[in-house]
Amino acid sequence: MTLVRVLKRVGRMHGLPLFLLAQASLPTSALPPMADAHVHYKWTQTDHTSPAEAVAILRQAGVHLAVVFGTPPELALRLKALAPDRVIPVFGPYDGRRDWVAWQFDPGLVEEARQALASGIYHGIGEMHLVGGFSSRLTENPVVEGLMKLGAAFDAPLIIHSEYASPAPFIRLCTRHPDTPVVLAHAGTVITPAEVRRILEACPRVHGELAARDPWRYVNNPIADAESGALLPAWEALVLDYPERFMVGSDNVWPVDRMDGWDQPDTGWDELPRFLAFHRRWLARLPAAVAAKVGYGNVERLFGRPR
Repeated sequence: MTLVRVLKRVGRMHGLPLFLLAQASLPTSALPPMADAHVHYKWTQTDHTSPAEAVAILRQAGVHLAVVFGTPPELALRLKALAPDRVIPVFGPYDGRRDWVAWQFDPGLVEEARQALASGIYHGIGEMHLVGGFSSRLTENPVVEGLMKLGAAFDAPLIIHSEYASPAPFIRLCTRHPDTPVVLAHAGTVITPAEVRRILEACPRVHGELAARDPWRYVNNPIADAESGALLPAWEALVLDYPERFMVGSDNVWPVDRMDGWDQPDTGWDELPRFLAFHRRWLARLPAAVAAKVGYGNVERLFGRPR
């Protein structure tokens, strides 16, 4: 069977256009270097994808820098041990005691995070979910406040998944902590590019990343044209106006039709190449200098090279 026929068959299975499969199948040497700002390695992924297999996938996908969130946090260190020049571990707040809601109410988390950053092993905190209807009032939460202060003290980025219908709660948080570097995961998920712009204007130390803004997730709020792959005009204008404030990422969690499948294997590492192939397509349409910053340079500048 020819390669094209294989790609077409896989494409039908996953609903994936041929051009993305072809790009995902290119040899590493043919792919421009990329920094993935949003990589998970969770305990639900370990049986399906070993640390060695995960590192091999990063290499094959042309990922030269990977910001990895471990669940529990020490899982990120397993990848770091195998690829010390490629993996940037971030302290993940979730473990057997804390999930994406409970972390906000555990006062011990702040001290654990402080020790993690002080060790020099971890280079940020995240991913942390602040979702409308599940989050406490941000202005009254000592855990959130404590973590934001840690980010400023260590100059360590906080990766925050903020999912509110309005940018106002996030703006209140970041303006109270102007010295804290923050990565707005998925560029705010459900808000518009105009609302993302409001955040960037109000909070100079906030970066936006576009993980999971592909055709398979957040499908009702696309950033790119389904046919051409180009960024939609409002998103393109936003990236061009803030070329040093955007990053891309895979958010390699799959499937997406369940909220919290802790008892089922997560096969997201299998999907990482096609997630990044989507981003490579629209990046290729931007000016080369902008694409280099968004696709790689901004992650290196914000998180530093792996140590």
